[in-house]
Amino acid sequence: MADALITGKFGVRLSVGHTGQCWDNVLAESFFATLKRELPGDRPWPSRAAARTAIFEWIEAWYNIRRLHSSPGSRSSAEYETALAA
Repeated sequence: MADALITGKFGVRLSVGHTGQCWDNVLAESFFATLKRELPGDRPWPSRAAARTAIFEWIEAWYNIRRLHSSPGSRSSAEYETALAA
């Protein structure tokens, strides 16, 4: 079981696992691995704002709308959420 660490002025509870356990961060790690693989991260960005814009556009125009995800039945996130709402 993961320990909890409360930090910062907002009292945010961080999930802290034991060394070598990745279960706490598996979804985030998978997302960032996909981001790094699909959005060329080895090229130089002209500014932080340009990188931020590119990441935002990748998430909002590709990852959520058109990219198929295996866990919700090979549908995009938007298709899955629309089906849940219906």
